[in-house]
Amino acid sequence: MNPNGILILHKPRGMTSHDCVMKVRRLFQTRKVGHTGTLDPDVNGVLPICIGKATKVVEYMSGYSKEYEGEVALGFSTTTEDASGEVVEKKLITDKWTTEELDDVLNDFKGEIIQVPPMYSAVKVNGRKLYEYARAGKEVERPQRNVTIHSLNRLTDISYKEGTASFRFRVYCSKGTYVRTLAVDIGQKLGYPAYMSDLIRTSSGPYSLEDSITFEQLEECKENGQLFSQLIPFETAVDYLPKTIVDEATEQQIKNGSVLPIKKGLEQLRFTVYNKKGECLAVYKRHPTKDGFVKPEKMFWTNESS
Repeated sequence: MNPNGILILHKPRGMTSHDCVMKVRRLFQTRKVGHTGTLDPDVNGVLPICIGKATKVVEYMSGYSKEYEGEVALGFSTTTEDASGEVVEKKLITDKWTTEELDDVLNDFKGEIIQVPPMYSAVKVNGRKLYEYARAGKEVERPQRNVTIHSLNRLTDISYKEGTASFRFRVYCSKGTYVRTLAVDIGQKLGYPAYMSDLIRTSSGPYSLEDSITFEQLEECKENGQLFSQLIPFETAVDYLPKTIVDEATEQQIKNGSVLPIKKGLEQLRFTVYNKKGECLAVYKRHPTKDGFVKPEKMFWTNESS
């Protein structure tokens, strides 16, 4: 039996997302494995990994909003905007902020904001990743990006120690948000160099830290013969799309990848199609050139044995 489903991994610190995919491949003894967006080596937390047929839904997961809990450290900044970089600027903290002042600053970042990605990131400029320029000691102009901060809240009082200060926060943000850069920009607003001293991803789309499992736990499950039971259905990744259930005749047409006329239940721009047994067969969308018709965007049904 081939493994099929989504693994909600609690990624440990010190591993890249690619490292995690390689380890999952070995554990499940399959090559058909893909992650749904990188998580920096210094960051731990939720990393959904798709296995087998579930790799077909990766593209529908890349746009998920995500939640993080982290710490802003004020008093100096680093090359990487996190704790792993070299110190580039220092400034002793001489101010004291009230909780109201701090919350007002955080409120300024809510909504749509513009970010400039850090030099140590995988954003490409002229075909090369920014971190490749950074490692070569070259500074290049970085493209701005619009991101959305859905919510941003302080979790602790600000703590002062030996000319530095820090506080913890929770942020729920859109795809593409650099939380490292957010920490730096918060510091800038307060008038001090800053970096992100700690970060954990607590959710990605519908998947939360409470749902996640560690590699240690997966090893135990493998020993107990319960490894495959840790996978959740791939359909959970596309639950946010409108859903329609079709009769047996339409099911056969869908299994053949047919273009279908729009009718009751098939009116949405993009939607999932289920049969009466509750199996997700495909994602359909409005036909780009044939008005009044829908066509398959992604087929999940297969006559292969799983």
